[in-house]
Amino acid sequence: MEQLRSKKGFLCDMDGVIYHGNQLLPGVKEFVTWLQENDKQFLFLTNSSERSPRELAQKLSRMGMDVDESHFYTSALATAKFISSQSPGCTAYVIGAPGLFNALYEAGITMNDVNPDYVIVGETSNYNYESILKAVHFVQKGARLIGTNTDLTGPSEKGIIPACRALVAPIELTTGCKAYFVGKPNPLMMRTGLKLLGCHSGEAVMVGDRMDTDIVAGVETGLDTVLVLSGVTDVEEMNRFPYRPHYVLNGVGEICPRK
Repeated sequence: MEQLRSKKGFLCDMDGVIYHGNQLLPGVKEFVTWLQENDKQFLFLTNSSERSPRELAQKLSRMGMDVDESHFYTSALATAKFISSQSPGCTAYVIGAPGLFNALYEAGITMNDVNPDYVIVGETSNYNYESILKAVHFVQKGARLIGTNTDLTGPSEKGIIPACRALVAPIELTTGCKAYFVGKPNPLMMRTGLKLLGCHSGEAVMVGDRMDTDIVAGVETGLDTVLVLSGVTDVEEMNRFPYRPHYVLNGVGEICPRK
Protein backbone atom coordinates (compact mmCIF):
# COMPACT_ATOMS: atom_id res chain seq x y z
CA MET A 1 0.00 0.00 0.00
CA GLU A 2 2.89 2.38 0.63
CA GLN A 3 3.97 1.91 -2.98
CA LEU A 4 0.44 2.78 -4.10
CA ARG A 5 0.29 5.84 -1.84
CA SER A 6 3.63 7.07 -3.17
CA LYS A 7 2.29 7.45 -6.72
CA LYS A 8 2.39 10.96 -8.13
CA GLY A 9 -0.81 10.78 -10.17
CA PHE A 10 -4.24 9.16 -9.78
CA LEU A 11 -6.67 8.54 -12.64
CA CYS A 12 -10.05 7.69 -11.10
CA ASP A 13 -13.30 6.50 -12.58
CA MET A 14 -16.44 8.07 -11.06
CA ASP A 15 -19.56 5.88 -11.33
CA GLY A 16 -19.14 3.03 -8.88
CA VAL A 17 -15.92 4.53 -7.49
CA ILE A 18 -16.92 7.99 -6.24
CA TYR A 19 -20.71 7.70 -6.25
CA HIS A 20 -23.79 5.73 -7.28
CA GLY A 21 -26.25 8.16 -8.84
CA ASN A 22 -26.50 10.99 -6.32
CA GLN A 23 -25.17 8.96 -3.40
CA LEU A 24 -21.54 9.44 -2.38
CA LEU A 25 -19.75 6.19 -1.58
CA PRO A 26 -18.08 5.54 1.80
CA GLY A 27 -14.53 6.88 2.23
CA VAL A 28 -14.62 9.14 -0.83
CA LYS A 29 -14.40 12.44 1.07
CA GLU A 30 -11.39 11.17 3.00
CA PHE A 31 -9.74 9.94 -0.22
CA VAL A 32 -10.17 13.25 -2.06
CA THR A 33 -9.00 15.21 0.99
CA TRP A 34 -5.90 12.97 1.13
CA LEU A 35 -5.19 13.64 -2.56
CA GLN A 36 -5.49 17.39 -2.05
CA GLU A 37 -3.49 17.56 1.19
CA ASN A 38 -0.64 15.47 -0.26
CA ASP A 39 -0.38 17.48 -3.51
CA LYS A 40 -1.26 14.48 -5.66
CA GLN A 41 -2.10 15.05 -9.31
CA PHE A 42 -5.56 13.57 -9.87
CA LEU A 43 -8.09 13.39 -12.66
CA PHE A 44 -11.57 11.93 -12.68
CA LEU A 45 -11.56 10.06 -15.98
CA THR A 46 -15.14 9.03 -16.62
CA ASN A 47 -16.74 7.12 -19.48
CA SER A 48 -20.03 8.86 -18.73
CA SER A 49 -20.83 11.41 -21.45
CA GLU A 50 -23.90 12.93 -19.85
CA ARG A 51 -22.36 15.82 -17.90
CA SER A 52 -19.72 18.47 -18.56
CA PRO A 53 -16.75 18.92 -16.19
CA ARG A 54 -18.51 21.94 -14.68
CA GLU A 55 -21.64 19.91 -14.01
CA LEU A 56 -19.60 17.09 -12.48
CA ALA A 57 -17.81 19.57 -10.22
CA GLN A 58 -21.18 21.01 -9.15
CA LYS A 59 -22.53 17.51 -8.53
CA LEU A 60 -19.66 16.77 -6.15
CA SER A 61 -20.15 20.18 -4.55
CA ARG A 62 -23.76 19.28 -3.77
CA MET A 63 -22.37 16.17 -2.05
CA GLY A 64 -20.08 18.31 0.06
CA MET A 65 -16.81 18.10 -1.91
CA ASP A 66 -14.96 21.03 -3.47
CA VAL A 67 -13.14 19.85 -6.62
CA ASP A 68 -12.24 22.22 -9.47
CA GLU A 69 -13.64 21.37 -12.93
CA SER A 70 -10.08 21.05 -14.27
CA HIS A 71 -9.93 17.67 -12.48
CA PHE A 72 -12.52 16.09 -14.79
CA TYR A 73 -12.19 14.54 -18.25
CA THR A 74 -15.12 12.75 -19.89
CA SER A 75 -15.68 10.44 -22.83
CA ALA A 76 -17.74 13.25 -24.38
CA LEU A 77 -14.66 15.50 -24.45
CA ALA A 78 -12.54 12.63 -25.79
CA THR A 79 -15.11 11.90 -28.51
CA ALA A 80 -15.32 15.54 -29.58
CA LYS A 81 -11.52 15.81 -29.69
CA PHE A 82 -11.21 12.64 -31.76
CA ILE A 83 -13.89 13.54 -34.32
CA SER A 84 -12.69 17.13 -34.74
CA SER A 85 -9.17 15.85 -35.41
CA GLN A 86 -10.47 13.32 -37.95
CA SER A 87 -12.92 15.59 -39.78
CA PRO A 88 -12.77 19.29 -38.79
CA GLY A 89 -16.05 21.14 -39.31
CA CYS A 90 -18.08 17.95 -39.79
CA THR A 91 -21.72 17.41 -38.82
CA ALA A 92 -23.36 14.79 -36.63
CA TYR A 93 -26.66 13.29 -35.58
CA VAL A 94 -26.37 12.82 -31.82
CA ILE A 95 -28.18 10.61 -29.35
CA GLY A 96 -26.97 11.82 -25.99
CA ALA A 97 -27.21 14.21 -23.08
CA PRO A 98 -26.20 17.91 -22.82
CA GLY A 99 -22.61 17.10 -21.80
CA LEU A 100 -22.04 15.41 -25.16
CA PHE A 101 -23.78 18.13 -27.18
CA ASN A 102 -21.76 20.86 -25.43
CA ALA A 103 -18.44 19.08 -26.03
CA LEU A 104 -19.23 18.64 -29.73
CA TYR A 105 -20.33 22.25 -30.18
CA GLU A 106 -17.15 23.53 -28.53
CA ALA A 107 -15.09 21.34 -30.89
CA GLY A 108 -16.77 22.92 -33.93
CA ILE A 109 -19.06 19.97 -34.74
CA THR A 110 -22.58 21.01 -35.74
CA MET A 111 -25.82 19.07 -35.40
CA ASN A 112 -27.45 17.68 -38.56
CA ASP A 113 -30.57 15.51 -38.82
CA VAL A 114 -30.65 15.43 -42.64
CA ASN A 115 -27.33 14.09 -43.96
CA PRO A 116 -24.78 13.93 -41.10
CA ASP A 117 -21.19 12.75 -41.47
CA TYR A 118 -21.40 10.90 -38.14
CA VAL A 119 -23.94 9.27 -35.86
CA ILE A 120 -22.73 9.66 -32.27
CA VAL A 121 -24.30 7.80 -29.37
CA GLY A 122 -23.82 8.40 -25.64
CA GLU A 123 -25.88 7.77 -22.51
CA THR A 124 -29.17 9.64 -22.22
CA SER A 125 -32.54 9.29 -20.52
CA ASN A 126 -34.16 10.56 -23.77
CA TYR A 127 -33.22 7.43 -25.73
CA ASN A 128 -36.20 6.33 -27.85
CA TYR A 129 -37.29 4.27 -30.83
CA GLU A 130 -37.58 7.26 -33.18
CA SER A 131 -33.96 8.25 -32.56
CA ILE A 132 -32.84 4.68 -33.28
CA LEU A 133 -34.73 4.72 -36.60
CA LYS A 134 -33.04 7.97 -37.62
CA ALA A 135 -29.62 6.71 -36.59
CA VAL A 136 -30.10 3.48 -38.55
CA HIS A 137 -31.18 5.44 -41.64
CA PHE A 138 -28.15 7.74 -41.49
CA VAL A 139 -25.67 4.89 -40.98
CA GLN A 140 -27.23 3.02 -43.90
CA LYS A 141 -26.71 6.18 -45.98
CA GLY A 142 -23.00 6.25 -45.08
CA ALA A 143 -22.70 8.14 -41.77
CA ARG A 144 -19.93 6.77 -39.55
CA LEU A 145 -21.07 5.30 -36.22
CA ILE A 146 -19.32 6.45 -33.02
CA GLY A 147 -20.00 5.41 -29.42
CA THR A 148 -18.66 7.52 -26.58
CA ASN A 149 -17.65 4.43 -24.58
CA THR A 150 -17.83 0.63 -24.45
CA ASP A 151 -19.61 0.30 -21.09
CA LEU A 152 -22.44 -2.21 -21.50
CA THR A 153 -23.94 -1.48 -18.09
CA GLY A 154 -23.45 1.00 -15.29
CA PRO A 155 -24.24 1.28 -11.57
CA SER A 156 -27.04 3.43 -10.22
CA GLU A 157 -28.87 3.92 -6.95
CA LYS A 158 -31.53 1.51 -8.26
CA GLY A 159 -29.07 -1.14 -9.46
CA ILE A 160 -27.40 -1.99 -12.77
CA ILE A 161 -28.67 -0.05 -15.82
CA PRO A 162 -27.90 -0.12 -19.59
CA ALA A 163 -24.98 2.06 -20.71
CA CYS A 164 -23.60 3.26 -24.04
CA ARG A 165 -22.68 -0.03 -25.67
CA ALA A 166 -26.15 -1.42 -24.99
CA LEU A 167 -27.69 1.70 -26.56
CA VAL A 168 -25.50 1.41 -29.66
CA ALA A 169 -26.20 -2.32 -30.13
CA PRO A 170 -29.58 -2.00 -31.94
CA ILE A 171 -28.01 0.32 -34.51
CA GLU A 172 -25.06 -2.03 -35.04
CA LEU A 173 -27.28 -5.11 -35.33
CA THR A 174 -29.68 -3.48 -37.78
CA THR A 175 -27.08 -1.90 -40.06
CA GLY A 176 -24.28 -4.47 -39.77
CA CYS A 177 -21.88 -1.60 -39.06
CA LYS A 178 -19.64 -1.72 -36.00
CA ALA A 179 -19.25 1.43 -33.95
CA TYR A 180 -15.90 2.93 -33.02
CA PHE A 181 -15.77 3.58 -29.26
CA VAL A 182 -13.61 6.44 -27.98
CA GLY A 183 -13.73 6.17 -24.15
CA LYS A 184 -11.82 3.78 -21.89
CA PRO A 185 -10.12 1.44 -22.64
CA ASN A 186 -9.25 3.28 -25.87
CA PRO A 187 -5.59 4.46 -25.54
CA LEU A 188 -6.63 7.86 -26.95
CA MET A 189 -8.44 8.71 -23.73
CA MET A 190 -5.76 7.23 -21.48
CA ARG A 191 -2.91 9.14 -23.13
CA THR A 192 -4.87 12.38 -22.86
CA GLY A 193 -5.51 11.67 -19.18
CA LEU A 194 -1.81 11.13 -18.47
CA LYS A 195 -0.95 14.30 -20.40
CA LEU A 196 -3.43 16.31 -18.33
CA LEU A 197 -1.95 14.83 -15.15
CA GLY A 198 1.57 15.67 -16.27
CA CYS A 199 2.71 12.16 -15.31
CA HIS A 200 4.45 9.23 -16.95
CA SER A 201 2.65 5.90 -16.80
CA GLY A 202 5.06 4.57 -14.16
CA GLU A 203 4.20 7.48 -11.84
CA ALA A 204 0.41 7.02 -12.04
CA VAL A 205 -2.30 4.57 -11.06
CA MET A 206 -5.72 3.82 -12.54
CA VAL A 207 -8.56 3.36 -10.03
CA GLY A 208 -11.82 1.87 -11.28
CA ASP A 209 -14.63 -0.59 -10.74
CA ARG A 210 -14.66 -2.28 -14.16
CA MET A 211 -12.28 -4.95 -15.38
CA ASP A 212 -13.26 -4.51 -19.05
CA THR A 213 -12.62 -0.75 -19.20
CA ASP A 214 -10.77 0.73 -16.21
CA ILE A 215 -8.42 -2.12 -15.36
CA VAL A 216 -7.58 -3.24 -18.89
CA ALA A 217 -7.01 0.41 -19.85
CA GLY A 218 -4.50 0.76 -17.01
CA VAL A 219 -2.79 -2.53 -17.82
CA GLU A 220 -2.42 -1.70 -21.52
CA THR A 221 -1.15 1.81 -20.75
CA GLY A 222 1.46 0.57 -18.27
CA LEU A 223 -0.17 1.93 -15.10
CA ASP A 224 -0.58 0.16 -11.79
CA THR A 225 -4.27 -0.61 -11.34
CA VAL A 226 -6.70 -0.61 -8.42
CA LEU A 227 -10.03 -2.43 -8.66
CA VAL A 228 -12.59 -1.24 -6.13
CA LEU A 229 -15.51 -3.54 -5.33
CA SER A 230 -17.91 -0.64 -4.75
CA GLY A 231 -19.25 -0.70 -8.33
CA VAL A 232 -20.25 -3.35 -10.86
CA THR A 233 -17.47 -5.92 -10.29
CA ASP A 234 -17.16 -8.49 -7.52
CA VAL A 235 -14.32 -10.97 -6.88
CA GLU A 236 -16.05 -13.76 -8.79
CA GLU A 237 -16.44 -11.54 -11.85
CA MET A 238 -12.82 -10.35 -11.56
CA ASN A 239 -11.55 -13.93 -11.65
CA ARG A 240 -13.14 -14.51 -15.06
CA PHE A 241 -10.62 -12.18 -16.73
CA PRO A 242 -7.16 -13.26 -17.93
CA TYR A 243 -5.51 -10.16 -16.41
CA ARG A 244 -5.41 -8.95 -12.82
CA PRO A 245 -5.41 -5.60 -11.04
CA HIS A 246 -2.39 -4.81 -8.87
CA TYR A 247 -4.67 -4.01 -5.92
CA VAL A 248 -8.22 -5.06 -4.98
CA LEU A 249 -9.93 -2.82 -2.41
CA ASN A 250 -13.45 -2.49 -1.07
CA GLY A 251 -13.42 1.23 -1.85
CA VAL A 252 -11.13 4.23 -2.42
CA GLY A 253 -11.21 5.09 1.27
CA GLU A 254 -8.79 2.21 1.88
CA ILE A 255 -6.11 4.06 -0.11
CA CYS A 256 -5.85 6.66 2.67
CA PRO A 257 -3.49 5.84 5.55
CA ARG A 258 -5.37 5.11 8.75
CA LYS A 259 -4.99 7.81 11.35
